[in-house]
Amino acid sequence: MYDVAALGELLIDFTESGKSEQGNQLLEVNPGGAPCNVLAMLNNLGKKVAFIGKVGQDMFGTLLKHTLDEVGICSKNLRMDPEVRTTLAFVHTLPDGDREFSFYRNPGADMMLREEEVDLELIRNTKIFHFGTLSMTHEGVRNATKKAICCAKEAGAMISFDPNLREPLWESLDLAKEQMEYGFRQCDILKISDNEIQFVTGQEDYDKGIRMLQEKYHIPLILLTMGKEGSRAYYKEMCVEKAGFCVEAIETTGAGDTFCGCALGYLLEHNLEQLSKEDLEELLTFANAGAALITLKKGAIRSMPKKEEIRKFLEDQKIDF
Repeated sequence: MYDVAALGELLIDFTESGKSEQGNQLLEVNPGGAPCNVLAMLNNLGKKVAFIGKVGQDMFGTLLKHTLDEVGICSKNLRMDPEVRTTLAFVHTLPDGDREFSFYRNPGADMMLREEEVDLELIRNTKIFHFGTLSMTHEGVRNATKKAICCAKEAGAMISFDPNLREPLWESLDLAKEQMEYGFRQCDILKISDNEIQFVTGQEDYDKGIRMLQEKYHIPLILLTMGKEGSRAYYKEMCVEKAGFCVEAIETTGAGDTFCGCALGYLLEHNLEQLSKEDLEELLTFANAGAALITLKKGAIRSMPKKEEIRKFLEDQKIDF
């Protein structure tokens, strides 16, 4: 039995890493991809996790498979495409630590996953199934994603959804919004960022936007991330907010995924139907701390903080956890 299974993209993030003696920009090869970032954080929390996806049968695909095996993510359902290359993302870090992405994915191997390649038995044996929208940008992988979601729901798994909107990867923003709305209809746990809630609802006020989603889709738990400002949890009639932690961020790649992994780890140990205000405060505090810590490193999968590191960070912040 797995604690969490995730389906989606596994790729290489090329991050800026100084300059050579000749003055040329150096790039560091960092394994990444939102669903696997989440699983890497969960693995560091002692959870049993598995990934479903596809990479190219090339040097980068081989590196990614070795990475999953080394960090403890089950890779039995990682397919390798002999014809289409592994997806690449080039990350440009802005002065405030935020980033911009340039994707080489036209096509990329993660888009090539087919329905018949999804291991339904794996999905039937997981407590939480997690997905995003990068596996819904194109018809073939979208059908595979939806088949996996249906299987997970039939098996009684909790469904976790992070839209992870990357506008350049969609043929139209209308299609992006349509697939986000599909995810809203399916999920029990929604992790959404401030810019995504504004995009999908057209509301500048976060609370109004979340309220629209609650009224239309009846999502049990919505977690809103607001970057360095912190996060909010919307649950039943409650809205709980915890401020973010002030750190000298190097880059923010993977921060939202770290938050999501920490949140899912907490929910695996608590009853989603009976969360108290104190539970939500504890969840947000721990997830905010994890997200702050990863911004002190480059990359994502190999940079996820350990559980002990997060607890030590909270102790240093004089927070009893």
